[in-house]
Amino acid sequence: MAAPAAAASPDFNILLATDSYKVTHFKQYPPNTSKIYSYFECRKGKSDEFKEIVFFGLQYILKKYLSGSVVTEEKIQQAKQIYHLHFKHSIFHEKGWRYILTKHNGHLPIRIKAIPEGSIIARGNVLFTVENTDPDCFWLTNYIETTLVQVWYPITVATISREFKKIIALYLRKTTGSLDNLEFKLHDFGYRGVSSQESAALGGAAHLVNFQSTDTVAGLVLAQQFYNCQMAGFSIPAAEHSTIIAWGRSREKDAFEHLLQQFPSTPISVVSDSYDIFNACRQIWGGDLKENVQRRNKDSVLVIRPDSGDPVKTAIEVLRILDEIFGSTPNSLGYKTLPAFIRLFLGDAISLCSIGEILLALKNEQWSTENIAFGCGGALLQKLNRDTLNCCYKCSYVEQNGKGLDVYKQPVTDPAKCSKKGRLILRRNPDGIIETVEEGKGNPEEDLLVAVFENGNILQDYTLDEIREKAKLHQPVDLYGPEQKRELPFKIC
Repeated sequence: MAAPAAAASPDFNILLATDSYKVTHFKQYPPNTSKIYSYFECRKGKSDEFKEIVFFGLQYILKKYLSGSVVTEEKIQQAKQIYHLHFKHSIFHEKGWRYILTKHNGHLPIRIKAIPEGSIIARGNVLFTVENTDPDCFWLTNYIETTLVQVWYPITVATISREFKKIIALYLRKTTGSLDNLEFKLHDFGYRGVSSQESAALGGAAHLVNFQSTDTVAGLVLAQQFYNCQMAGFSIPAAEHSTIIAWGRSREKDAFEHLLQQFPSTPISVVSDSYDIFNACRQIWGGDLKENVQRRNKDSVLVIRPDSGDPVKTAIEVLRILDEIFGSTPNSLGYKTLPAFIRLFLGDAISLCSIGEILLALKNEQWSTENIAFGCGGALLQKLNRDTLNCCYKCSYVEQNGKGLDVYKQPVTDPAKCSKKGRLILRRNPDGIIETVEEGKGNPEEDLLVAVFENGNILQDYTLDEIREKAKLHQPVDLYGPEQKRELPFKIC
């Protein structure tokens, strides 16, 4: 069933959204070519890092950039002028683009089939395929590669976010016996650390596939506009260093007390390391303001945030001080839990590497994971690239003179870069494992790839709720094998 009508951004020019050399490729294919068929995958890695990925973000790209009448006379003239100046020759395929304008009313004659968004799939499998639907537009399939391959970013963020979730789920289950509040254990702090507003929006929304905790407002807006989610994530009032040091060093206690007064019935997160985190915990929170803190409850919890130093050592020492002052009780598994009115939040130097080390150290000190939550910025939204998951887009099938031909690359210098050949089907084999096979070697009715775009029209419209359901953890216990053999999933420092 077709999705509601969508139209790409009017100020975006798809003719200019490609690598320069692709502008010349319509002249390079063999004569009488009528079909170019390409696919996108995250190639298998050379180590244990990220064995599976979360597919997310293609719907945003299709809606924002490819849907509707994206070719206009004005855009053709703009591209003609820019490419003439750029190449210093008349190389631009004006005839081809004007054909799309007149024959297809500016709609791209392209068909895209993709695995449903939110799907968890092993690397090395086809994630979506692209082919032209008009034989005169065979050159278009790979012209739009540049735009489509940018889906690597939300895929990679969603995948990294889910790996965080696996680690937290592992320790939450080991130290509490449940996964309560798992979706609020990793907060997105990445807005200021990314390269653009769009990166913040797309990366922020990708994180929200796995969690519901964020300060990246742009991600909320994207989820609302492109994934039909009224409110995808939540936050609480929180201090930053400027709101603390503005009181002066001698009035740090006054700053803390003021925050408790301003937010008496909601949770409040207070950065407490402006001067001396240990003094703040012992003398101010645990001394001057102890009664104020104890009057709060789980609905108005005070969240203390260290923001510097070695995260493992700092977390253990802060918890020790808070235990000494406010006490703790063993939960059903015997791990210590602070009173419901006070918790700890770490948001500095958090990565897939450090979060496992922190949680392991706390577990070894008999602290329950329910005492702590985390914030992550650069390591979540920015410390990654297209090669993190080896994302690529390759041609695997062509038609020339009415005959089909399976094509592929097979570089002798790097077997890992060998590409797939032929038209592809994604299926679940008799053992239940998802695998990619060539058309003809699998039943087309078993194909897990779904038509999502055809001739400028969006054919599927996934909601964030549907995506979250697909991406949820199904086996959160011992995700990485026996603890004594492998406590962390991998290193990515």
